[in-house]
Amino acid sequence: MFIRKAKPEDVLTIAGFQQAMAWETEELKLDDSTLAKGVKAVFDDPSKGNYYVAESDGNVIASLLTTFEWSDWRNGTVLWIQSVYVRPEFRKKGVYSALYKHIRDMVEQNEDLKGIRLYAEKTNQTAQLVYEKAGMTADHYLLYEWLK
Repeated sequence: MFIRKAKPEDVLTIAGFQQAMAWETEELKLDDSTLAKGVKAVFDDPSKGNYYVAESDGNVIASLLTTFEWSDWRNGTVLWIQSVYVRPEFRKKGVYSALYKHIRDMVEQNEDLKGIRLYAEKTNQTAQLVYEKAGMTADHYLLYEWLK
């Protein structure tokens, strides 16, 4: 298995992962066209974020998206991990840990990057345990949102 920055050729695979994740976590069916355009938009405009994928035997088995939050307190950027998906047959095999290590190594090696954040669905205990095992904590903030 190896981790790489995603390429535009990965759009449909990533969109498929997001469709599967939305159904698994919230029983939500996303609009395929909107979703594909949303994933493609990241490749068209890198200021939106970056996708990373895990590959095994030439097949993409997982992906995640990083987006950017400016922190005036830290005078730098915090990466948000979003849209994490690992194919079911590859879960509990260290795939997310490898993706997370890749992102963490990037942050540690770049003076302008100050940390990593993510959010998890309150009821997704499995994801929460995975993130805690990776060394992340849920100690600091509550997330509030308003979505149209």
